Amino acid sequence: MLDREKPPPTLAEVARAAQVHISTASRVLHAADDGRRAASAATAERIRTVARDLGYQRDPTALRLRTGHSQEIAVIVPRLSDLVLATMYEGLQQRAATEGYTTYVSNSQDDQQLREQFTEAALSRRVDGFIFGDATLDPTFLDGLRRRSVPVVLVNRRSGDHVSSTGDDRRGGQLVAEHFSALGHTDCAVVGGRPWASTSADRGAGFVERMAQLGHPVPPERVIQTGFDAEAGATAAATLLRSPGRAPTAIFAVNDFTAIGAMGAVRAAGREIGRDVAVAGYNDTPLAALLPLPLTSVRSPMAEIGREAATLLIRSLRGESVQSRVFAPELMVRESTDPSGTAAAGRTDVVEAP
Repeated sequence: MLDREKPPPTLAEVARAAQVHISTASRVLHAADDGRRAASAATAERIRTVARDLGYQRDPTALRLRTGHSQEIAVIVPRLSDLVLATMYEGLQQRAATEGYTTYVSNSQDDQQLREQFTEAALSRRVDGFIFGDATLDPTFLDGLRRRSVPVVLVNRRSGDHVSSTGDDRRGGQLVAEHFSALGHTDCAVVGGRPWASTSADRGAGFVERMAQLGHPVPPERVIQTGFDAEAGATAAATLLRSPGRAPTAIFAVNDFTAIGAMGAVRAAGREIGRDVAVAGYNDTPLAALLPLPLTSVRSPMAEIGREAATLLIRSLRGESVQSRVFAPELMVRESTDPSGTAAAGRTDVVEAP
């Protein structure tokens, strides 16, 4: 246990205990490449072990003054209370930490003014780069940062030609369409999301285009974009179920929370989920399989998407050329669309993208 009354150890003390020159200790403990080019592997490991045992911590202010860098990454997301974004953040934070970077997160609430405010505040701290989880399809803001030579990588959402780490949302929507069609649904609808977010736009577009290819076009009025939460899903689904003419027999919600809201609306309308109205969600959050009626959902490797975003940014900071990474989705079939289990007969409950 550290002695709280004793002043924190200095870099010179770490160097002395590790029997190296202070400049060597500094390069190992402060380099963006985690010391791999600062000393031999054995020496670097000895320095890190001594620093850890002594309780040494870098002084970020001194580091900024000495190098012009902070070893910090700013992460801006709509809201970290979102389980998907929280999982992605955990992945990117873990990856950044292994490379000697500290991350901190701000919640923009998808508000452009807050996004700009947090970005300028982070730039004043001389952060080394940004990971944005709240990008919109309009790349104007990000283009402006590029002109200022600010290193940026996107996570979860795409925008313009900016480097991003995302799931293949269009393919995920297609998987749901193929599943609904195989079950015999010809009257389908899409609920949830916002048109300026690539996640909802791509998932909905993939679903609609695949249904049309399968001979079951989705009318524009059956695509309702109201938000990403359960309340939005409930409102949209209730509207669809009250619409004149034949109500949809299957609803694709762009995330699990809108799907849960849609399921509530189906029940409130006196209909049985899965038999009268199939409901599928997206992201396969842990609660999807634990609901009283388990939810069919598209699975994305959320933590891996976050880790890759951090990797892309760190590689970019080292001067390496990087490209966007897109992860294949999987469809997890459960009772909310297939109560009898017929769609999964003869195979596992995972439908992988080709």
